[in-house]
Amino acid sequence: MQKNWWKILSFLLLVYTIVGGFLLDVPRLFILNETIRNLYFHVCMWFGMMILFSTSFVYSIKYLRGFNLRNDIYAHQYAAVGSFFGILGYATGTIWANYTWVTDQSQSLGNILREPKLIGAAIALLIYGAYFVLRGSFTDMDKKARVSAVYNIFAFAMLFPSIWIIPRLVGSLHPGSPGSESGNPALNFKDIDGRLRLVFYPAIIGWALLGVWITTLKIRLQLIKDKTLLHD
Repeated sequence: MQKNWWKILSFLLLVYTIVGGFLLDVPRLFILNETIRNLYFHVCMWFGMMILFSTSFVYSIKYLRGFNLRNDIYAHQYAAVGSFFGILGYATGTIWANYTWVTDQSQSLGNILREPKLIGAAIALLIYGAYFVLRGSFTDMDKKARVSAVYNIFAFAMLFPSIWIIPRLVGSLHPGSPGSESGNPALNFKDIDGRLRLVFYPAIIGWALLGVWITTLKIRLQLIKDKTLLHD
């Protein structure tokens, strides 16, 4: 029980996120209205993705410092689950945009898919997708681990300009971006009032812990497959 407290916490926080996210009161912001509830899913999944990618980055550095294959497995699995969370975040963001921008601003779905922040997110996910393709192209374990670790560090470095920097420098329909004066309010700390914070912050912790939980299961399965590493 002492070792699994964080798993229980993750479960309870996610139950609270789902129930509270759909039932608790939210501010009626212009255009967003009830769709603002997706904040607890879309944005929090992105937070979870960043935490998982950051952990993968750390393990890649640890591998290059000591060439312990366990660290390569950790880096690989954290990147895999981080990419899964990224795909979920991209999908929920696209659906969110479809129900707000298309309905209230007469934007086509094609224009939404060309939205700079969605393009940046897609590029970041494709870069990480190349990481898995690269790993699959090697048969030698040590060479695969070394090349993958170097590429993973590069992929993490590219994550920031593609998601956080470049999309903020160009016009965008996304809330808070240049050119978004068409009515989309920015979801910044001023907009997140007490009602949203009650669910938003627990949701970040819950989704992040779920990502770590899934990753630990995948790591254990991988180590079981390679019994030599399991007994190192």
